[in-house]
Amino acid sequence: MRIGDYEIEIIVQGYPGKSVCHGGLGWSTLTLIRGKGRIAVVDTGPFGYRTMIREGLAKHGLKPADVTDLLLTHCHHDHSVNWMMFQNARIYIGAAEMAWATKLEWGVNSVPELYVAELAKWSKCQLVGDGEAIWPDLKTYLAPGHTPGCLIFVLEGAEHDLIFTGDSAKNRAELVSRDTDMTFDKKVSAASIDMIWSHWRKKPGTIVLPGHDRPMVLKDGKPTYLGKLEAAVKSWTGDDMETTTTFNLVV
Repeated sequence: MRIGDYEIEIIVQGYPGKSVCHGGLGWSTLTLIRGKGRIAVVDTGPFGYRTMIREGLAKHGLKPADVTDLLLTHCHHDHSVNWMMFQNARIYIGAAEMAWATKLEWGVNSVPELYVAELAKWSKCQLVGDGEAIWPDLKTYLAPGHTPGCLIFVLEGAEHDLIFTGDSAKNRAELVSRDTDMTFDKKVSAASIDMIWSHWRKKPGTIVLPGHDRPMVLKDGKPTYLGKLEAAVKSWTGDDMETTTTFNLVV
């Protein structure tokens, strides 16, 4: 994808699902933005993504140390815990999000408490607010619901924009229905999704990239996917390491 002077690549494609028996799935979408001297990554994924992050960056001749900007939509572990991989980057996260996350009781939320505590002290962590311009072409907007301080990032181009919704709208189903899973207030989430739609409709061809889904554009007013979805689980269900069963999660 290209937005203005920026090249956009998905490093790890997220998945719009949840585990039935084992809590949150946490397969979030990670994106690389390159242009105007910047190398930025949007969100970090969970611990299991570390190898994929290195491999995804290496495909473009990059290492985590080359990343200049890290954009975090919120503090949940599957979007923030790997911030320590990007120690040369300026790390942007919502001021309201950090004020909430740093005061949580330990062990009761999906926030990685100790990692957030360290991030709050990190010299390259920059707290941002609603409507703030991080770069001339990139703005943040407060979109609470999933967490109190969730941000969306809007990368602006002359012809069309790209909206990173994080978990303010995790997937196509939430965008279309305005209903949400995992929110502290469904009405607040619905209002944030309405705000996302208002940005989406501003320019024909604008792309929305949810926190756990593929990018999509509006065609005849309806979200249409760009790209393919891949997801599967391989299980050892036999009596040796060579015997496996693969469960395809794409339907």
